[in-house]
Amino acid sequence: MSAENRLQIIQGDICQLDVDAIVNAANSSLLGGGGVDGAIHRAAGPELVNECRDLHGCKTGNAKITAGYNLPARHVIHTVGPVWDGGVYDEDALLLSCYRRSCELMREHQLSSIAFPCVSTGIYGFPIERACRIALGELLAQLSAHASIERIICCCFSRYDHEIYDRTLEELRDNNAAE
Repeated sequence: MSAENRLQIIQGDICQLDVDAIVNAANSSLLGGGGVDGAIHRAAGPELVNECRDLHGCKTGNAKITAGYNLPARHVIHTVGPVWDGGVYDEDALLLSCYRRSCELMREHQLSSIAFPCVSTGIYGFPIERACRIALGELLAQLSAHASIERIICCCFSRYDHEIYDRTLEELRDNNAAE
């Protein structure tokens, strides 16, 4: 099955997805916060924050893995995306690293399905169109390079984000078909 057929874009609540791992757009403390981070911590239960305490935080662009506890997902991969500051502080490379490191952890733990939120596009202010192009480009590359990844879901919370992801994926498919 082609890389594009193993990538799915949906609108919904990432906390409800039954996959091997969901990705948490975390802050560097890993102890919970707002947005998707807070929603995942609430849905997983207090055991998640207890395990996260033992991880001693996470640097921007990196990722760490925990159990999923009360979530349908068996694991949570916590990644710390960059705060947008005009693009002059390596934000693109750091965001790409979030997706790459999350997929590396997935493979290291022999997981075959994963769901990503729109990392860094909420309160961190990363422009959604730019973040989407980085995310989809890297995720398609991961799928092409690693047959062990059976399914990647991009789970968009808002209809607006979902439309951008759909449109960008179509553009990437069109560009690939033209080459």
